[in-house]
Amino acid sequence: MQLHNRINKEELKQRLMEETFSRKTISFYKYHYLDNPQEFRDSIYRDWFALNCFGRIYIAREGINAQMSVPEHYFDAFLSTLGNYGILNDIPIKYAVEDNGKSFHKLAIKVRPKLVADGLDDGAYDVTNVGNHLSGLEFHELAGKEDTLIVDMRNFYESEIGRFEGAICPQADTFREELEIVTGMLEDKKDKKILLYCTGGIRCEKASAYLKHQGFSDVNQLHGGVLEYARQIKVANLESKFIGKNFVFDERLGESINGQIISRCHQCGQPCDTHTNCANNSCHLLFIQCPECAKKHNGCCTPECIEELHGMGINGNSKAFQFGNRKRYRKSLALVNEEQKAQSTK
Repeated sequence: MQLHNRINKEELKQRLMEETFSRKTISFYKYHYLDNPQEFRDSIYRDWFALNCFGRIYIAREGINAQMSVPEHYFDAFLSTLGNYGILNDIPIKYAVEDNGKSFHKLAIKVRPKLVADGLDDGAYDVTNVGNHLSGLEFHELAGKEDTLIVDMRNFYESEIGRFEGAICPQADTFREELEIVTGMLEDKKDKKILLYCTGGIRCEKASAYLKHQGFSDVNQLHGGVLEYARQIKVANLESKFIGKNFVFDERLGESINGQIISRCHQCGQPCDTHTNCANNSCHLLFIQCPECAKKHNGCCTPECIEELHGMGINGNSKAFQFGNRKRYRKSLALVNEEQKAQSTK
């Protein structure tokens, strides 16, 4: 059988919309050394393709990181497949807070050098020497206490739409930048109680290990991330200390935790927390855009992208304006705007 998708995106999305059954959106990860990542990748692809599973799964020598959509009528069978692999046996699974069953439209499993790119050489620090794992309720109790620092280990475009009250949210666009910024910001606070959090917990595994390597003495992390925190808070009937929307890496791009909107449209400034990608595929920039601006700007982020979308780009040649040709298109629009403001004041 073929071990990758060959059907175009439009047809796959149409098939998804025509499905008459329900799906569950889940996520899980585990650091676990794999002797042959490619062989493992091919094996789980066969298992999960047969069950009509969709999702985005990354495999590396250091383990697995998965976000998936599983048909409800195959869910027990899917769980049974996990027992076939040591790395997946008894792996904790997190469930989506808001789930319309349309989070993914295909199964994509890729082998990568690392699960989370930290920009550091293998062996630079012990990734298994992680911080203290806190349950959602334990994190909730400690959050906001004096001499406790809450640090968001996600990218800025994530914390912009939702974050824990009082959290330090570095303006970083990549995890590698995040490690450098956080270490610098907290350099004189190595004896403080540090509470780290991210979406599902995987980035905090590396971040906590890195901070401990840098000499921080009391490093703690939210086990299961914001997803598990939201579940536990709901069960306990407690008021969430996470405000706004939790960014997720699938078609939904976010799920509301407490119903608040704390961010604004990047173009008009009106309250909005809806992320989108620029309609100009040569750009594809991620930014926040309200419905009115989406209509006004044809789903684009800038006038030049509108021109490019309609074939009036640089010298009339759309191929001359490709993603990555200009540094700004590797960043979220919010950070681009901040950089431009900083330059204008110099």
